[in-house]
Amino acid sequence: MGLTGNHPLYLLHAELLRQHIPDFQAYPFALPAVRGLERLEFRRPVTFLVGENGTGKSTLLEGIAAAWGFNPEGGTLNFTFNTRASHSSLYQYLRIARGVRRPKDGFFLRAESYYNVATYIDELDEQPGFSPPVKNSYGGQSLHEMSHGESFFATFVHRFGGRGLYILDEPEAALSPLRQMSLLVRMHELVQQQSQFIVATHSPIVMSYPGADILLLEEGGLRRVDLEETEHYAITRSFLNDREGMLRELLGED
Repeated sequence: MGLTGNHPLYLLHAELLRQHIPDFQAYPFALPAVRGLERLEFRRPVTFLVGENGTGKSTLLEGIAAAWGFNPEGGTLNFTFNTRASHSSLYQYLRIARGVRRPKDGFFLRAESYYNVATYIDELDEQPGFSPPVKNSYGGQSLHEMSHGESFFATFVHRFGGRGLYILDEPEAALSPLRQMSLLVRMHELVQQQSQFIVATHSPIVMSYPGADILLLEEGGLRRVDLEETEHYAITRSFLNDREGMLRELLGED
C-alpha cells in the first residue's frame, strides 16, 4: 500500500531497465551506484544515499528526480529552465513506482545548481504582470540577496510545505553544523506532515535522522547500513576523539 505505519510513501521504488542499457562500460552506467542496480526500494519516510565521491550517488539521485518529473537542475515540478544540459541520460532507463497517494508538494534541491534556481526565480519575478512574486514562497526576499546558507535554509523553512516529496543533493553544502541540526528539526516537522525525503549527503549530522534508511554506495553496489557503520561517522568520531593524534598522522609529524 506504500505506507510506513500511517505515513504514505509517494515514491516506492526505482527500477533500472537493465535490458535497455546500451553499454555498462559507458557513463553513467559504469558508476558503482548504477552498474549493479536492479531495484532501489524506498521503505521509510527518510532515505539517505551515502558514499565516497565518484560512486555516483548524485547521478543516481538526479536520475530519480528527473524520472519523477523534476527539472534536472532543481526546483519544483513547474521549473522548466535549462542553463546547461549537463545531466545524464540515466532517467530514461529508470522506471519509478508511485504510491497510492500523490504528494501535494515537491522540490529537487541540488547544491551545485542552486544558483541557477535562484536566478530563475528572479527572472520570473521580473516578468511584467507576474503576481504574486515567486520569492514570496521563499521568505519574500531574493535568494541572491542572502548568503548561500541562508538561501538554502529559507527554502527548507518557507518553500517546503508538507505532504511533499523532497529530493535533496548534499543539502549540508552551505550549512554550518548548527544549521544542519536545524535542518533535522525542519525535516522532522515535514515528516510529521506526511512528507518523504530522499537525500544524498556526506554529513553524519544529517544522516543521523532517527529511523532513516541509510544506503551505502560502494564499488560492489548498494547496501543498507547503520549510521555507526559509515565511514563518515567513524572518521568524524576518531578525529574529534583524538584530534592531535590524527593530525600528527595526517601531517607526518612526530
